[in-house]
Amino acid sequence: MVISNPVSASSLTAAPLLPRRPVAQDMEAELHQGLCNHLQMELMASYTYWSLGVWFTQRELNGFAGYARAESDGERVHAGLFVDYLVARSQPVELAALPQPRQTWTNVEDVLVSVFEMEAEVTTSLQQLYSLAERCGDYRTSIFLDPMIKSQVDAENEVAHLLAQVRYCGTDFGALMILDQSLNAPAAAAA
Repeated sequence: MVISNPVSASSLTAAPLLPRRPVAQDMEAELHQGLCNHLQMELMASYTYWSLGVWFTQRELNGFAGYARAESDGERVHAGLFVDYLVARSQPVELAALPQPRQTWTNVEDVLVSVFEMEAEVTTSLQQLYSLAERCGDYRTSIFLDPMIKSQVDAENEVAHLLAQVRYCGTDFGALMILDQSLNAPAAAAA
């Protein structure tokens, strides 16, 4: 087999972006910026969950650590969905540096309160994006956001449930350890 136009290694590293993809509807600049901002929020949530995983690991709470790491992965998946959507709509993907996540908490309840607040902020951001898309008449974005909002509301509910369980444990460390082990159970069953 003869390759008539071989590609050099240097041309692969400097590959230009392809011409603009055809799109059925242009996107308003304000909506584009909102989607990019939310992408950053998803990446920050991933980074924050990773930080929580470290905090839990340092306290031998491996079930909580596994939960936090899985949530970190999930937030990166959400960020990837935003990247894919922006590319599909022929929009630039704007990434910015992430600030250092919080790394200190007083106890597990404090951690979960901050997680619930973070998830609520992500939900609010999605709802605001949805409203903006509706105002712009960008129903493609509304359709994209529909399952994201449902998933986000479910995530809030999951954290609220876990927070309630931690509160039931109170100062009983044995009860907290049982809860921690129950969070490990799905991972053990999958292995």
